[in-house]
Amino acid sequence: MNTVKKHFFIDVSVMLGRSMRHIFRSMDTIITVTIMPIAMMLLFVYVFGGAIQSGTDNYVNYLLPGILLMAIASGISYTAYRLFTDVQRGIFERFHTMPISRSALLWGHVLTSLVSNAISVFIIILVALIMGFRSSAGILSWLAVAGILALFTLALTWVAAIAGLSAKTVDGASAFSYPIIFLPFISSAFVPTESMPTAVRVFAENQPVTSIVEAVRALLSGQPLGHEIWIALAWCAGIMLVAYFFAMRAYKRRG
Repeated sequence: MNTVKKHFFIDVSVMLGRSMRHIFRSMDTIITVTIMPIAMMLLFVYVFGGAIQSGTDNYVNYLLPGILLMAIASGISYTAYRLFTDVQRGIFERFHTMPISRSALLWGHVLTSLVSNAISVFIIILVALIMGFRSSAGILSWLAVAGILALFTLALTWVAAIAGLSAKTVDGASAFSYPIIFLPFISSAFVPTESMPTAVRVFAENQPVTSIVEAVRALLSGQPLGHEIWIALAWCAGIMLVAYFFAMRAYKRRG
């Protein structure tokens, strides 16, 4: 049993290295993922920020959590694309003929998404610092933020895996991410939900992005967490478990 586990982790590390080499050979993936959220952050802070009543003097502090979620939602579309490409090129079938763990290739893509999105998030936070972002959070709060963002990334990555394994075209593999990228706009990411019409406010307050944004925002500002963090964790864990189940089913069909 221990030998099987050892081989599994070795196989996953090899597949992770393979996928990360593709990322570093084509850095335009990370650049593309970071440019749009940074552009949105610049636009909202320096163009719209003065007209938005967010209840804070430092709008970039209010805005940053939503921008980070947008970056992650944009980044996971590349996971679907890379999976789709491997399927179309017959890479899965080639690796399945080798003495490696059958799920190692899939896990390699999933962990690559986690690492590449972490790099994008780090770059965006650096830009936010230049723009005036400041946080009173301690080490534990920053670790909690990292944990929530990692869990959110894993949840969406498994959703991306379903699309990448099931899509018939490359456009179909990545198109699923568009509604996810749009979700922060109908949340508390940019403006408080109290300013929204009733129907929109009800949706905004009961979708996953709002609770995740509020939890991250509270952690970064040193404010009491309340129940938002538990709702955020429940959303992330629930989405991840459901998406993992269907992604593995799609993967087994490919096998």
